[in-house]
Amino acid sequence: MHPIVRSLTIVSLLPMANAAAAEMKYENGNGGSVLLYGQLDPAYLSFDDGVETTSDFVDNSASNSRVGIWVRQDYGANVLSFNFETALGFRQSGSLSQIFTPKAVNWQRTSIRKVDLSLKTDRFGTFYAGQGSMSTDGVAEVDLSGTTLATYVSIPDTAGAFEFRDSAGALSGRFIAGSFSDFDGARLGRVRYDTPTFAGFTLSASWGKEILAQDSDFESAAIALRYANTIGDFQVQGALGYADAKPSRNVAKFKDTIGSVSVLHASGVSVTLASGDRSDAGNYTYGKLGYQGNWLSIGTTAMSVDYYRGRERTADGSSATSVGFGAVQSFHNANVHAYLGYRTYELTEPDASYQDASSVIFGARWKF
Repeated sequence: MHPIVRSLTIVSLLPMANAAAAEMKYENGNGGSVLLYGQLDPAYLSFDDGVETTSDFVDNSASNSRVGIWVRQDYGANVLSFNFETALGFRQSGSLSQIFTPKAVNWQRTSIRKVDLSLKTDRFGTFYAGQGSMSTDGVAEVDLSGTTLATYVSIPDTAGAFEFRDSAGALSGRFIAGSFSDFDGARLGRVRYDTPTFAGFTLSASWGKEILAQDSDFESAAIALRYANTIGDFQVQGALGYADAKPSRNVAKFKDTIGSVSVLHASGVSVTLASGDRSDAGNYTYGKLGYQGNWLSIGTTAMSVDYYRGRERTADGSSATSVGFGAVQSFHNANVHAYLGYRTYELTEPDASYQDASSVIFGARWKF
């Protein structure tokens, strides 16, 4: 069976997963609970670099396959929580390239996403300690379009390890990941504090260090302001963040300023904007127009188009542009989202010429 046909078959069967599966939650009757959860997100990725096409089965890096556990205990109005979460180590869409195909399964210590202890208080906000999200994690990626599985501002998640080809057809050493970035915050071993929410606003601050990757001295301090509210027929979310990072002893510090805002109207129309700047390493702007409709009884259909432009990322005077189209079909009763994403990539530099590239990714995510 052709790989594409096989992938389509897998995607078509996912909605038949046990829709009646009960939530795997256990309660102790005293305000405590244990919740087991996870998701599978198989996809098929095809990348055309202008000379050849590379295709394979992958795990969608935009929302990778994972499992986790939440342990919560109420203490009056306060909640003490522990969260462990790990990716399953499947081949990531952002790791496949023209010259390297990662192992189908290669779990490593860096696959661990969270080992996080938190205390949410009634009056003083939330305190975190352990491996988990820095304050700026997700700040660049606020998106209410419903199509982030297919296309969103983190462009390298789809095909980040692929290289552009030069005008002669040779691999150039210019990677998608190095040309397109949203500078979004990371998950680190960190301490973090989030204030209570006031009129829709929440302020958070954190300091963290890389503790999972060996021989890494990366550390960062970050602060972020988030907003979420419904105003009439409009659902509004936004975030603004700043991070001061020190990659290692031998690499200069850099500072990131990032932000994004997304507005969803009751009609289903959404607009998403994002922008970011890294000191001495370029900047970008991003925009997306989306629409969600309930055309099918099985669930919501979401579609979007987006545009990304990065500047000064690979060289002085360089410009990287990308246009994407995404479609996501929800199967509400099965907790499945099937998706299709198409994206173009273009890189220009004053002293070099590169061939345009494109990618197609389709798959389905099942949450349990």
